[in-house]
Amino acid sequence: MSRPHNNMSMFARAWEDTDCTRVKAEICHMDGAFAEHFANEWVAAWNAHDLDRVLLHYADGFEMSSPYIITLAGEPSGTLSGKSAVGAYWRKALNLFPDLHFVLVCVLVGTNSITLYYKGARGRFVAEVFHFDAEQKVSRAFAHYDVLSVP
Repeated sequence: MSRPHNNMSMFARAWEDTDCTRVKAEICHMDGAFAEHFANEWVAAWNAHDLDRVLLHYADGFEMSSPYIITLAGEPSGTLSGKSAVGAYWRKALNLFPDLHFVLVCVLVGTNSITLYYKGARGRFVAEVFHFDAEQKVSRAFAHYDVLSVP
């Protein structure tokens, strides 16, 4: 997966010599090396069942959406906000699946997002989309599950 990359997109470089700091702050320099590092570290943290380490990847006020939030957290919208709320949900999930182990299948890179395709709990396929802020912390995440595993 390693190949030459450029840390800044063509569009980010275009702002380098301007006064458009607001726009610059909204651009997250996503590249293959960052995506690969994030994916490997994120999966390793989950496989270690180290919730504090998992949460290091996220901004304090991030939002998480998942169909399992409806059933496990009792939140009808399927979305939780903030590390404490999402952390409590994930702690419950880790307790329900003490042998939880993720197997990374594929990493997909977007403009300011990454999608991880992996085998999750009970070997079911998951695609999780992570949107990043300017500090390269996850600000929003959306989990998608194979249709046969949705509650």
